[in-house]
Amino acid sequence: MENYEITKAISDFRTRLDELSKAIDIEKVKNEKQENEEKLNDPAFWNNQKESAEVLKKIKNQNDMINSCKELEEFIDELELYFDMQKEEGGLDNEIEESIKSIEEKLYNFEIKMLLSHEYDDCEAIIDMHPGAGGTESQDWCQMLYRMYQRYCEKHNYTMEVLDYLDGEEAGIKSVSFIVHGEKAYGYLKGEQGVHRLIRISPFDSNARRHTSFCAVTIVPQIDKDIDIEIRPEDIRVDTYRSSGAGGQYINKTDSAIRITHLKTGIVVTCQTQRSQFQNRDVAMKLLKNKLYMMELEEQNKKIKDITGEVSDNSFGAQIRTYTFHPYSMIKDHRTNYEEFNVNSVMDGDLDGFINAYLKSPYNNK
Repeated sequence: MENYEITKAISDFRTRLDELSKAIDIEKVKNEKQENEEKLNDPAFWNNQKESAEVLKKIKNQNDMINSCKELEEFIDELELYFDMQKEEGGLDNEIEESIKSIEEKLYNFEIKMLLSHEYDDCEAIIDMHPGAGGTESQDWCQMLYRMYQRYCEKHNYTMEVLDYLDGEEAGIKSVSFIVHGEKAYGYLKGEQGVHRLIRISPFDSNARRHTSFCAVTIVPQIDKDIDIEIRPEDIRVDTYRSSGAGGQYINKTDSAIRITHLKTGIVVTCQTQRSQFQNRDVAMKLLKNKLYMMELEEQNKKIKDITGEVSDNSFGAQIRTYTFHPYSMIKDHRTNYEEFNVNSVMDGDLDGFINAYLKSPYNNK
């Protein structure tokens, strides 16, 4: 690298870090961390385990922010000092270029992490997947997407808890619901909500014709706090059925699976993976409360936008991404225009490019 390129890189690093520190208000974070740490000295603080766990989690996140800022600043200072020393000695070595690449990667990852600062980004994610019209073809596409999310979770040390799984009649999946457990799972995956479209030569068509398939992905946060929503017995219909599909030894093969329909909104939740009907019902009720709560928030946001005149597309049901396997290979996100041409890698769970592009887009702030 030329001297002017290194100088520009150092200047850009300092500008980006300074802007990021201002955006997250690092001094405010330090003050809030000190206030939270003072709470730990109160003996009564530990009486409420749930509240104390939340405060400890906040302290950890605040420490991570502060330490990341400090570490990046030190890396940039060291790079600048080493660069000055090399110039005085009359030559540059490869370590400077390697340091620039390392700082770029660390700064980029920190920027993405700081974009996950919305109210529910820390939550785990509840995901429902339903294939569109098209029978076996769409159900096979649903299974392909399900596998893609499985691989993504494996790559990021997330775990998946299947709540409900219904096999397709010939192949694929008719519907599946699962929870992704892990740090900021909802924050990272929320941008996957919407309709995913596949264009390919169908393996189920004897004439090898090109088919278009759709699968709807719905994602809501699993909210830890108690949700104050009253659900009266007359507001819901509860059906029981025999568990089937994925789940292995954990599925009770009696009529213990639960399906709850909220009559007013039409929301349907199911759970079949717990050991008893009572446990399945309990999980299903919690899922229903989550979805009703998020629906209330969406309605409030819509009213505010109507009053202010803000226009927004309806993300639910909107086609967000097209996966083209034929006549060429490309996957394109229609919101961010981010594209990937290695479709095998993406279908094997390499979603970071799409997720990061979404987090850095205006859609993340809606």
